[in-house]
Amino acid sequence: MSFAAAREMAPYLEEPKAMPVGTPGKSGYLYLGFEIDPEGRPILRDLDRRAPLIVQQELYFDECMPEMPCVYILSSGGPNVDGDRYEQHFVLREGAIAHVSTGASTKLAEMRYNYSGLRQRFELAPHSYLEYLPEPTIPCRHTRFIADTSIRIDPTATLFYSEIYQSGRKYFGSGERFRYDILSVCTHAERPDGERLFREKFIIRPGEHSPDTLGAMNGCDVFANVIVLTPANHADALFERTEAFIDRDRRLAAGISRLPNGCGVLYKVLGSETGPVKRLVRAFCSAVRLEVKGHPLPEEFPWR
Repeated sequence: MSFAAAREMAPYLEEPKAMPVGTPGKSGYLYLGFEIDPEGRPILRDLDRRAPLIVQQELYFDECMPEMPCVYILSSGGPNVDGDRYEQHFVLREGAIAHVSTGASTKLAEMRYNYSGLRQRFELAPHSYLEYLPEPTIPCRHTRFIADTSIRIDPTATLFYSEIYQSGRKYFGSGERFRYDILSVCTHAERPDGERLFREKFIIRPGEHSPDTLGAMNGCDVFANVIVLTPANHADALFERTEAFIDRDRRLAAGISRLPNGCGVLYKVLGSETGPVKRLVRAFCSAVRLEVKGHPLPEEFPWR
């Protein structure tokens, strides 16, 4: 998994002194393939993993959609450290449905030599449906992180893709708000025939330009980025029903816009604490599921 073409990571190519890039345990891999079995039940058909990424099996605990396989991604390696490389590949075959999340927040440890990288691929066949709601990502001081997410989706399929980033370990010692070195996050999508739908990329270097300014984070500590790729009729309904607001009392703000090529909508949330932001993202996911599948999300588990 090479990020050699990413010029923003060029200053961080020194080999880690303890465990070089590619060392066993530092190159995690996960492949999940969902499909409909001969009895018509949605299942996790294919599972391939390499430490430190762990998935054991699918679970069926969703009370609103008990037929939906739910999968939690775990890690045995603790936080992401210098030189870690991860790859995740999710495939939903025709008519398949799934809900994927993580067991805990992703911590990005301090890095001195190299960086941590995540490459993700999503492939959705006709009439498939996927909810991807991982827990937040927390960058520590001097974190260097790059993520590249590619999506190939049929026009009849729906993908709810979310990511939540915190400003750092806000309550650690005197605080580490925006003390990381760089976050580079790119998401792009296309149709099965290669037609390009959109590309979004943001690069944050707090040491050069602080994101804690008007027009960016402006005193907030949590940023949620949600991409919903879905047929145009669902996208139009979601756009009309979703409120954009700024609530200074709760220190929350949310906005929605249309993605190009009529492929879906983009929803963003800012907040000062993780809990309220997660609740807004989950409420929006429930609205998407209700629109597309006719069922809401169940109540979140108390320990989440």
